[in-house]
Amino acid sequence: MPVTLPETSDLLQSFGAALGLGLLVGLQREWVQNRIAGIRTFALVSVFGALSGLLGMIYGGWVVAAAFLAFACLVVLGHLAEMKQSEPDSGLTTEMAMLVMFATGILTVSGQRLLAVIIAGSVLVLLQSKKPLHGMVRRIGEDDLREIARLVLAGLVILPALPNREMGYLGVLNPFAIWLMVVLIVGLSLSAYLAQKFLGSSKGAALAGLFGGLISSTATTASLARRSHDAGACGLCLAAIAIIASAVVFLRVMVEVMIAAPQQWTRMLPPLLAMMFAFGLIAALTHRLSEKRGRHTADQAPPSELKNAVMFGLLYAVVLVIVAAARQHFGHSGLYAAAAISGLTDMDAITLSTSRLVNTGHLEADIAWRMILVGGLANVLFKMGLASALGARAFIRPVLTGMVAALACGALILLLWP
Repeated sequence: MPVTLPETSDLLQSFGAALGLGLLVGLQREWVQNRIAGIRTFALVSVFGALSGLLGMIYGGWVVAAAFLAFACLVVLGHLAEMKQSEPDSGLTTEMAMLVMFATGILTVSGQRLLAVIIAGSVLVLLQSKKPLHGMVRRIGEDDLREIARLVLAGLVILPALPNREMGYLGVLNPFAIWLMVVLIVGLSLSAYLAQKFLGSSKGAALAGLFGGLISSTATTASLARRSHDAGACGLCLAAIAIIASAVVFLRVMVEVMIAAPQQWTRMLPPLLAMMFAFGLIAALTHRLSEKRGRHTADQAPPSELKNAVMFGLLYAVVLVIVAAARQHFGHSGLYAAAAISGLTDMDAITLSTSRLVNTGHLEADIAWRMILVGGLANVLFKMGLASALGARAFIRPVLTGMVAALACGALILLLWP
C-alpha cells in the first residue's frame, strides 16, 4: 500500500524546525561547556530524529525503533568515554536531553511541530535552571517534602477517584467538587508558605503580612499576639503585619470566588473589592506608621496536613448543607447567621460553599457576596478577640483600632451597596 508523504515544502519546514530546536538546546549545552554534546551535536540529533521519523513513515515503525536503539548506543558510548576523563560529571542530564531531542525531531515530521517547539523550549528552560532548582531542593526540608507529597496524594490520587455528581441532602453535595476545594485550599496555603520560605523573611512587615494572609490570617494573628509579649517586641510593627494579613484575606476570597463561581464572579467581586481596598488603605497606613519602629516577621511552619484537609472538607460540606437548609427554611436571616458562624474562624469554607451554590443555581449572587462579607466581618471580630486575649497592650490597641475601622467600612458596604 503506497504511503502518502507530506509535501516537500512541509517537509522542509519540519526539518528546519528540527534543526532550529536542536540549535536552541545545543546553544545552552555549549554555553556550559558540556564535553559530550554541544550546539552542532544537538542540531544533528534533532535532524537525525526527523529523518528517522520520515523513513519510518516510508518503511515502517521498525526503522524508528532501530534508529533509536543505534542512537542510544552512541549516547552510552559517549557517556563511557566521558567517565574516563578526569573529574567526570556523574549526571545524565545531557544524555537524557539528547534522547528527548531525538524524539522531538521525530515529532516535527509527524505533524506536531507546535508540540515539538513546546517540548524543546521546556528542555531549554530546565537545563538553564540547574542552579535555581538545585538551590530550591537544598532549601526544602523533610517536613516540606511531606506536605508536598500529601498535596499530590490529595490532588492526583484521591481527587480523580471521587464521583463527580450532585447527591445528598438538597442535592448540594458533590464529592469531587468538595475535595477539589480541599486541594485548592491546601495548594494555596502550601504555595504561599514555600514562596515565603524561598523569598526569605527579611522583606519586612508588608511581605510577612501578605504571606500570613494567604496562609492563615487567624493563625498569623494568634502567633503575632503571643510574640508581642517578647522582650523588645514592637507592638505596632506586629499589629501592622496582622492587619495586612487580614486585608489580604479578601484577595484570597476573590480568587476563590472566581474559581468556584466562574459564571457569576463579575456580580460578586465589586463589593468584595471595595472591602479589600478599604482594608488595604487601613493596613497601608498602619504599616507606614510602623516603619519607624523596626521590623518583625511571622515565622511559619508548613501549613497543610492531610488531617486538617479532611477536616476542612467536612466543614465545607457541612456549610453547604447548612446554607442550603437555611435558605429553604429560614430565609435571608438564616443565611446570614450561618455565614457569620462559619466565618468566625475560617473564610474559605463560607466563601467556597456560597460560590459553589451560586454556580449551581442554588443561591443568588447578590445574597452570596453579602454572606461572604458577613463571614469576613465575623472573622475580623474573632481575630480582635484573639488579639485582646493573647496580645500585649502595645499590640492590642493598634490592632483593635485598625480592625474596628475595617468593620465600619464593611458595615457601610453592606448597608449602602445597591
